[in-house]
Amino acid sequence: MTTTIIVIVLLICVSLCGWAIAELKADHCVYKNSEEEDAVEEKAADAIKKNGFHELGIKDVIATISTKGFQA
Repeated sequence: MTTTIIVIVLLICVSLCGWAIAELKADHCVYKNSEEEDAVEEKAADAIKKNGFHELGIKDVIATISTKGFQA
């Protein structure tokens, strides 16, 4: 009986330590975009401003994807 309680307490302690490490890592390890990524985002934003944005319907998606294969 006591070994079961000890195991449960140890599992809770390990899980809390893992959770604390994950929270601290998330606070200190922040992802930053590179210059290339920023350039691509600017290019995409300019294209949207120039051409406008429209969402494709299912028929448009089916017409533009390459699921028909190749002819031998």
